[in-house]
Amino acid sequence: MLCVDEKSQIQALDRTQPGLPLKPGRCGTMTHDYVRHGTTTLFAALDVLQGTVIGGCFERHRHEEFLRFLRQIDRETPPTANCICAGQLRDPQTPSVQAWLQRHSRFHLHFTPTSSSWLNLVERWFGENHP
Repeated sequence: MLCVDEKSQIQALDRTQPGLPLKPGRCGTMTHDYVRHGTTTLFAALDVLQGTVIGGCFERHRHEEFLRFLRQIDRETPPTANCICAGQLRDPQTPSVQAWLQRHSRFHLHFTPTSSSWLNLVERWFGENHP
């Protein structure tokens, strides 16, 4: 079972100066200014049984990138794959993705209802590893 989702528009920021470390009586600090290096979209698939994650960062967030990610999952997983996708993931509804899914019948996408993304375990992985 794979839990699939995306986290879009992740900002790649680089602070202009290093922050000061924690010490007794003082919180850690960081500068207010930064250099922005653009954004990226992270697609991730959590293998619930193994506890491993297949992921990929893409410059854009379109159905073409989702297809590239599906191909990556296809290469890196065993012959049976069931996927749970978040309700807001619109890429699987495009004609090219639908055609790919028909040619790869081992993929079965199940969508969580809107506002219940907490059912998709990869959301927890995003929260714990990519705040």
